[in-house]
Amino acid sequence: MNQIVNRKIVLASRPVGEPDPSNFDLVEEDVPGIKDGQVLVRNLYLSLDPYMRGRMSDAKSYAEPVAIGAVMIGATVGEVVRSKSPEIVEGETVLGFGGWQDYAVLDGNDVQKIEQAVVPISTALGVLGMPGMTAYTGMKNIGKPKSGETVVVAAASGAVGSVVGQIAQFEGARAVGIAGSEEKSRFVVEELGFDACVNHKAADFAQQLAAACPDGVDVYFENVGGQVFQAVLPLLNDFARIPVCGLIAHYNATEAPKGPDMTAVLMRQVLVKRLTLRGFIVWDFAEQEKEAKEALAGWIVEGRLKYKEHVTKGLENAPGALIELLKGGNFGKAVVKIG
Repeated sequence: MNQIVNRKIVLASRPVGEPDPSNFDLVEEDVPGIKDGQVLVRNLYLSLDPYMRGRMSDAKSYAEPVAIGAVMIGATVGEVVRSKSPEIVEGETVLGFGGWQDYAVLDGNDVQKIEQAVVPISTALGVLGMPGMTAYTGMKNIGKPKSGETVVVAAASGAVGSVVGQIAQFEGARAVGIAGSEEKSRFVVEELGFDACVNHKAADFAQQLAAACPDGVDVYFENVGGQVFQAVLPLLNDFARIPVCGLIAHYNATEAPKGPDMTAVLMRQVLVKRLTLRGFIVWDFAEQEKEAKEALAGWIVEGRLKYKEHVTKGLENAPGALIELLKGGNFGKAVVKIG
């Protein structure tokens, strides 16, 4: 059988502040043969997600960093072209962590089969994948919205936030989004059906947000941090719940934010209002994966759950797409179409 040449993007250096193209290298090598139990997957779609910035750093975190010279980590959907796994057949489409490369050798036990359905296979990386599950489990276990409450969602047009707001409405709550442009704000209201959405780049953002939440905020799904959180904090009601999913405003920071120390203000609000403030990683609720995917798929089939994808073509363009994602340049779930 002819040897397959694999293109892969590796971490060339650790970024200081914002990543730039010099932090990545595109290299080529022959694909090694697979061993018993393994499969060779031709990657078709690559997921781009904010957590990848953390993996480029060697600072202590909840997961190991990508090593210098190693393939950038990432979830992929692809076609099995060779198999020595009794459970996986050549030609099947699978989800796995294939990374930023054309081909990936994976353990057959580490991939999930994707059935051909009424939605594109790329949704296994978005609304029916980790971002959708993040929204579902964060709301089910921490946010716990109730009918008549107000739920505010940061990064509301993104892969996680867009699902969070729709779930809030399924539970009878008001959904108020926060987005990074007027175009995104219109999409959140007109296409996703949120009750309101505010552009955080507006000069009077805090005032607009307060006007959109006349009864205060009962659930704030945090994806951003920074000035967005500062505007939400005084609006929180007693016993408000705050699932902390991401802090993208700080991922490229090289020093502490300038300005007054907000710790005392925050902790007083936590105490006086009896707030629940909990950070979480999606796999904290791994046992709910099947439940989440079934619920999300059901809502899509029913026409209730809407989603948007931001597709970049070409593996070689993945670094630029991630850099833009970290600046808020994506509109919807960011994926790279490799194959």
